[in-house]
Amino acid sequence: MQDAVVVRDLVKRYPKAERPAVDGLGFTIATGEVFGLLGPNGAGKTTTVSMLTTRALPTSGHAEVAGIDVVKHATAARQALAVVPQRNNLDQSLTVRQNLLFHAAYHGMGRAQRHRRADELIEWMGLGPRAKARVDEMSGGQAQRVMIARALMHRPRVMFLDEPATGLDPQSRLFVHERVAELTAEGVTVVVTTHDMEEAAKLCDRVGIVDHGKLLALDTTDALTRSLPGNTTLTVGVGLADSAAEADAVGMELKQVPSVERVERLAAAGRAAADEKAVQFRLYTEAEPASLLPGVLAVLGRERCEVTGISFGKPTLEDVFISITGRDLR
Repeated sequence: MQDAVVVRDLVKRYPKAERPAVDGLGFTIATGEVFGLLGPNGAGKTTTVSMLTTRALPTSGHAEVAGIDVVKHATAARQALAVVPQRNNLDQSLTVRQNLLFHAAYHGMGRAQRHRRADELIEWMGLGPRAKARVDEMSGGQAQRVMIARALMHRPRVMFLDEPATGLDPQSRLFVHERVAELTAEGVTVVVTTHDMEEAAKLCDRVGIVDHGKLLALDTTDALTRSLPGNTTLTVGVGLADSAAEADAVGMELKQVPSVERVERLAAAGRAAADEKAVQFRLYTEAEPASLLPGVLAVLGRERCEVTGISFGKPTLEDVFISITGRDLR
C-alpha cells in the first residue's frame, strides 16, 4: 500500500534567518495511520505542515501527500488533504450547515452531492440539533466538531489536525478521539501537531519529535519510552533543609544509589512557585522501584531533607520529549 505522506530531505530557509526552519527532514506516514508531529515552540512543526499543505514552498527536498507532489501539483494536493486549525476560522455569521455547504462548493462538489454529504457529517459529528445554529452561538467543543466536519466534506485522504484537544472538556475530547479512530479505519490518514504529550500518546500510532528543524526520534510511544534508561520510576517529593542550592548535591548523591540509571530534578507538585526548598526527584531504574527506597531515604536523612511524597510509575512520552529536546524555554 502506498504511503500517505512522503517527506525526503525537506529544507526551508527564510531570508536573514541564522539556520533553516526545516533542515533535511525525512519520514513517511502510512495510509490509515495517526501520526503525531511533536516539538518545542520554534522547532519547525508549523513550517513542515505549511509545506505539506501547500501554504509554503520548500527551499529544497521532496514532499508528497496522497501520492501527489505538493509543489508540482499543489492544486491536486489540496483536493486530497484537509486542515483543521487550532483557531476557530469558521464563518461566524453562517450556520453549521451553511459552513459545510460553502466549503464543499469551493471544492467543486455538485449541489445534490454536497447536501447529502453535509447530512452525513452533521449526523456523524453529533451536530443534528445544532445544524441550523449560527457558529458564533456554539461552544468551543461544538465549533471543533464543525471544523472537522467541514474538513471532511470533500472526502480528503489526509487530514492535518492542529492541537485537536485544546480547550475541550473530557467528553468532547473522547468524542474527537473516537471519530479519528473511525476515520483511520476507513483509510484516512491523520497527522496531529500538539504540545499535549498525553494526548499524543493516546491518539497516535507513531510520533516524530522535531527540534531545530531536524527529526530527532520517530517510533511508537511504547518504543520511545522503552528507549529511556530505566523502565520504571520512583518520584520523591522533598523539602530541603536550607535552600535550593543544595538540591544539586542531593541529586548527585541519589545518582549513587545502587540500580539508579539516572535522576531528574522536577518542580514540586502543589507547592508555591516561590517555595525554593520544595523539589521532586525522579529516579529511573530497571529494578523494582520500591527496592530503591532504603538507599534513597538514607541519602535524604543524611541531608536533613523532609520527605513530602513518594510515588511509583513508568516513563512517559513527556519524559522522552524532555530528554530529547531539553528543558530550556523557547
